[in-house]
Amino acid sequence: MSRIGRTPVSVPAGVQVERQEGPGDERRVRVKGPKGELSLALRPEVDVTLSGQTVQVEARAAGREARAFHGMTRALLANMVTGVARGYEKSLEIIGVGWNAAVQGRKVVLQVGFAHPVEIPLPAGVDAVAPNPTSLVITGIDKQAVGQVAAKIRSVRPPEPYKGKGVRYTGEKIREKAGKAGGK
Repeated sequence: MSRIGRTPVSVPAGVQVERQEGPGDERRVRVKGPKGELSLALRPEVDVTLSGQTVQVEARAAGREARAFHGMTRALLANMVTGVARGYEKSLEIIGVGWNAAVQGRKVVLQVGFAHPVEIPLPAGVDAVAPNPTSLVITGIDKQAVGQVAAKIRSVRPPEPYKGKGVRYTGEKIREKAGKAGGK
């Protein structure tokens, strides 16, 4: 049995978790809270039981694959509960002379040393704010979507090891290299 999967997920006040049976063998778990609503399709290897303010995930089979899905399902449910209760946030900073970012409608526009601006559309449920031209804050209730958008923005111009220029997560440490030593 998965160690992560055995840990119950505690549900805070204001968050509702319900299990739904669909046509055929389709089973889903809906999590609804003050920030929004998320849904997860359950795998046949796992089962979810609701009791009061806790959610317990149980493996229906024994085996390596069932243990993996057991732990993964529990982690996804915990992330959903946290997302609808508090939400998720990723901060990015832009290092480089003349480099900046702006949010225009449902897209992030980056000026990061290319001859053209780079536009990245925001998916539904993910928002971005630029508190100043050299920083971005990505927010949303879906942890995976927030992380994916932040990673996509970072991948436009990842930090380079010589001068440290690029888009990085706030607080990310970049090991800088010495560069050329000059010489004969």
